[in-house]
Amino acid sequence: QQSGRKYNLFLKRRLRIDKRHQSKDSIFFRDGVRRIDFVLSYVDDLNKEWEKKLERRKEFESNLQKAGLELETEDKKESEDGKIFFVKIHAPWEVLITYAEVLNIKVPIRENDIPPMVENPLDCVLFPLRLPEKVMHPEPDYFTAPFSKDKQELYLINDESTFFSPSMRNRIVNYILTRCPYGTEEGKKKFGIKRLLNNGTYTAAYPLHDCQYWKKASDPNCDSERYTLYMEWARFLRFYKEQPLVLIRKYYGEKIGIYFAWLGFYTEMLFLAAVVGLICFLYGLFTMDENMSSKEICDPAIGGEIIMCPLCDRDCEYWRLNTTCESSQYSHLFDNVATLFFAIFMGIWVTLFLEFWKRRQARLKYEWDLVDFEEEQQQLQLRPEYEAKCTQKKKNPVTQEMEPYLPLTSQAVRFCISGATVLFWVSLIIASMIAVIVYRLAVYAAFASLMENTQTLQPISGVLTPQLATSVTASCLNFVIIMILNFFYERIAIWITDMEIPRTHMEYENRLTMKMFLFQFVNYYSSCFYVAFFKGKFVGYPGAYTYMFNRWRNEECDPAGCLIELTTQLTIVMAGKQIWGNIQEAIVPWICNWWGRRKARNNPENLYSRWEQDHDLQTFGALGLFYEYLEMVIQFGFITLFVASFPLAPLLALMNNILEIRVDSWKLTTQYRRPVAAKAHSIGVWQEILNGMAILSVVTNAFIVAFTSDMIPRLVYYYAYSENGDSPMSGYINNSLSVFLISDFPERNEPKENPENFVICRYRDYRYPPDHEKKYLHTMQFWHILAAKLAFIIIMEHVVFIVKFFVAWMIPDVPADVKAKIKREKYLTQKILHEYELEKLKERLCQGDKRATEKEFIATEGRMELSRAM
Repeated sequence: QQSGRKYNLFLKRRLRIDKRHQSKDSIFFRDGVRRIDFVLSYVDDLNKEWEKKLERRKEFESNLQKAGLELETEDKKESEDGKIFFVKIHAPWEVLITYAEVLNIKVPIRENDIPPMVENPLDCVLFPLRLPEKVMHPEPDYFTAPFSKDKQELYLINDESTFFSPSMRNRIVNYILTRCPYGTEEGKKKFGIKRLLNNGTYTAAYPLHDCQYWKKASDPNCDSERYTLYMEWARFLRFYKEQPLVLIRKYYGEKIGIYFAWLGFYTEMLFLAAVVGLICFLYGLFTMDENMSSKEICDPAIGGEIIMCPLCDRDCEYWRLNTTCESSQYSHLFDNVATLFFAIFMGIWVTLFLEFWKRRQARLKYEWDLVDFEEEQQQLQLRPEYEAKCTQKKKNPVTQEMEPYLPLTSQAVRFCISGATVLFWVSLIIASMIAVIVYRLAVYAAFASLMENTQTLQPISGVLTPQLATSVTASCLNFVIIMILNFFYERIAIWITDMEIPRTHMEYENRLTMKMFLFQFVNYYSSCFYVAFFKGKFVGYPGAYTYMFNRWRNEECDPAGCLIELTTQLTIVMAGKQIWGNIQEAIVPWICNWWGRRKARNNPENLYSRWEQDHDLQTFGALGLFYEYLEMVIQFGFITLFVASFPLAPLLALMNNILEIRVDSWKLTTQYRRPVAAKAHSIGVWQEILNGMAILSVVTNAFIVAFTSDMIPRLVYYYAYSENGDSPMSGYINNSLSVFLISDFPERNEPKENPENFVICRYRDYRYPPDHEKKYLHTMQFWHILAAKLAFIIIMEHVVFIVKFFVAWMIPDVPADVKAKIKREKYLTQKILHEYELEKLKERLCQGDKRATEKEFIATEGRMELSRAM
């Protein structure tokens, strides 16, 4: 029986091979002439909804043909698994020119005659980074104008089959598919491919890739752009090469093109920040041995003689300051005078990045024919879900047509539920952060006791202090919690945004963006804010410690400062997120595709068709770019909000982004179906989010330098309290530690043992000694340091903001040459159109058309003269 099945399968394949001698790895109909612009697939399952789905498909496909589209169906017997039907769609010339006018698509009218920019003197140096000219600029540069059916003679139409690029064609077909009706159900008119996909009538709808990514198409009529993109862009070995943005835009559309343009520009700008950050880090490394604070801590005669108060109640013992020698040396890597310079530099770098991106974006808008693109026209169309769920209608004051609307009461209820849900999840993050803080407080005492009493930890006890051990384990735990909360909240955010029923696609994206960003902001940055601004600030002093929930004693900073712990927290969360993100983006789709295609790999090429190959790929959904932007914006926050604590953060981001560009391009080119081309002239609401984070970063870095690092206390000591003119920083450690009389310990705090009978211990604060009349109150030096910190914050913020606004004012948003090109194109377009109208009018006059009056002729000539004058 099994051999019989194999024989039948062999006969079936033989018949399929004989039926078509040409390869099915083709992007054309069976006639080899008409191009496949879109593919629909469905499974003919015989369930209770079978008849209803069949009726919807018949009606839908009939209406598509009435709209002018041509269809060709592949029977399920021709498919790999024998279950899936494929409907191939072709848009003929008449349909393309009709909807090109509707969508205001710009097409070439004349080759660009403006001389190219003066060559950059660095071009010879940058030559190894360049791609071949045919890849960077596959087509000449043209002046363009919106397409009009009545003026086809104006446009450079050499071949009707290739005049509209494949991305334009699939955009036009998708426009028809999203608006094509398929019947009436429950008294309401139903339309759109999205609903048919949601209710299972069709299983997939997608445009085709033009070839396999690892080899060129055998058909000479195919451009094999996917192969070119893979070879020149999507392979990691090309990481040092520029991106072929024109080809990306041509193949995937402007929306994806502008994302990769932004990501590439961001990565280029990171190079400068990474170099400066590395120099600041090396400065700290080379001056480590000159740091007087760590010298005093490590000196057995100074740090070895200073007895510190116990790190926890009862179980912890007194300890000597020089046990933190190594950690104090490492903290100097990030807590030095270069930190201040780098914080100011990054405040200015952010402004330069945003301003230069505006200029780059303006150039792309011109080069990609997006200058007059009305995003509102595309984005403000009603969402099909809105029309389906809103049963009530009212007259639109602009169009004077009846359209669905959501009553105010329903909107208010939905917003209340949505707001409460977001508030609940943000509260959940804060609760999880408090749980991590409780963990830190609970295990801190255990680590402190363990490290003091365990001989096996002696070799690493100098590096791995109780504070650092607690910080590392808590950071890892916090990262795991962040990932878990992210996993659930992403689904909750989409659900509550759907529940709000946004009216337009733009509203939907903006609402989802704000919900997701608010959540991710709190989720990723809350732990860093805690370490930077709260840890070690509310400790109290021996005998009067402050407690959380009256049980756990608040954490103290390391004697060398809290900055090293903030660096640890930032490194673990940032690096962990980047590694996990790349695993999710690259490995997961690859495994899914491998599993889906494991049977088809052994089939001959002429059986595994182009539409089946693409059907087995992953879907690049409507929110695909949303997650890419979100990932990069969160990273942008890490390298700006807390960069004063970790100058190497831009270098980590740079290395990640070099990989990110190639991972994103690889998965888009090899692991995903071809997305429907979409237009966009900017990165949208993300620009405003970046602007907000840029302003906030100045404030956070000023506070980090003032309150988290030890820079201000050291400067105050240097200028006001130092007594050694030859070595002004000597004595700083002794000055920064206050004295506590051990006999003043209450029973709750006093250690169980004091084998060496110490009388006093030291703690990090500026308080009067026990023999002073203001016993344990803050000294005047404490208030001097606080005043200096506040003054520093005000001065730094004002200096950086003034420089930022001056730089933003100095750099125009649109380059001068781009302005000239835009004016030249508008002038030429008007001139060509007016000349065309004048010629038509002359023809009508010559043919004796009475309606073409002499006055009309004069008016047309006058309009041309006016245009020239302008």
